[in-house]
Amino acid sequence: MLTEIRLAVRENVLNNPALVTYADYVEYLTRRGRGWVGEEAGRIVGFAIADLTGHSIWALFVHPDFDQRGIGRALHDAMLSWYFGQTSEPLWLSTAPGTRAEGFYRRAGWCETGRTASGEVRFELTKWNSPT
Repeated sequence: MLTEIRLAVRENVLNNPALVTYADYVEYLTRRGRGWVGEEAGRIVGFAIADLTGHSIWALFVHPDFDQRGIGRALHDAMLSWYFGQTSEPLWLSTAPGTRAEGFYRRAGWCETGRTASGEVRFELTKWNSPT
């Protein structure tokens, strides 16, 4: 189900699905961090995975059929509350420039720290004040 959502997105498209394997999901969910799912009518429509080992957001995706319903923000906030409850280490992520995801992270308080070698925008967050 997570792979289906990941491959359905229209931005930050995974051009080579073989680059993210089932074993990767298992590794990040069971050894490196923790994950959350968003549901609507009993269907998983989004997911987020925080990497506590690498201090990064490994994934935050919502199926495009369920955009603009607050699912991504709810996943984001739950993930950050958990992460900063575990450590005070800064958290980072990267996303393609000019995407809705870039705007989402800026509005959520993430600070741009440069670009990755592949040209993605690199963001960092040093603390989290939950909106709830």
